[in-house]
Amino acid sequence: MTSGSTAAASPWFVRPQSTRHPARIFGFPFSGSGASAFSAWPAALDDVEVCPVQFPGRENRLGHPHYGTFEELAADLVEPLEPLLDRPFAFFGHCSGALPAYETVLRLAELGLPGPDCLIVSGQPAPHDASRDRMLTMTEPQLRAEVESFVRNRGIEPRPDMIDMGLSVLLRDHVAARTYRRVEPIAIRCPIVVLHWRDDPDVSLDALEGWRQYSDSVDFRALDGGRYAFMDVPDELRKSLTGWRLW
Repeated sequence: MTSGSTAAASPWFVRPQSTRHPARIFGFPFSGSGASAFSAWPAALDDVEVCPVQFPGRENRLGHPHYGTFEELAADLVEPLEPLLDRPFAFFGHCSGALPAYETVLRLAELGLPGPDCLIVSGQPAPHDASRDRMLTMTEPQLRAEVESFVRNRGIEPRPDMIDMGLSVLLRDHVAARTYRRVEPIAIRCPIVVLHWRDDPDVSLDALEGWRQYSDSVDFRALDGGRYAFMDVPDELRKSLTGWRLW
């Protein structure tokens, strides 16, 4: 454990919390994934503390009951999150992870707690357009193939038991994504940065336009790379992840 760190106090956060960083960024993973999606971030973002959020029902929380809905996830996250809101912070949500990130911003505001200085959403249409996600229409065999492709592209030869486990998590997450409905946009106080990945065939820049209704300050940025490029923290992304501190 490095100097200036304390032991992780909650299963929601897999990394020991630091007292030496001036700001934090909380990462909300996409459907079927967990906090390990952000494993490359701490080395790339040494001036901001990276706090990946570990949703229940996956990875080291596989034995915990699934979170249920995105609204329930946001409500359950507030208590473990509250002690970490003592310095400037941002939320980052990739694909469907952007939706509980947004719901958590709303929940914090309802409770009169500090909100993020910035919400960064990546490759995800706005909440009222969330049902357009192509993956939500896939059959189970198609989703299995998607999980296998993802694992192989990360340089790992997928074992059947690994794929079974990953698919099980993904299917439960998709139930939450399918039932999520935010009919009317509710604007939040902080700026929103919307990231579009140029090589993502499923989410166009036009599909992200709905986010304009969610804040008085919405900045759109197109980045090179595909759906999962965020995991490797390319330089363009790194600027967006740290630039909010300079506003």
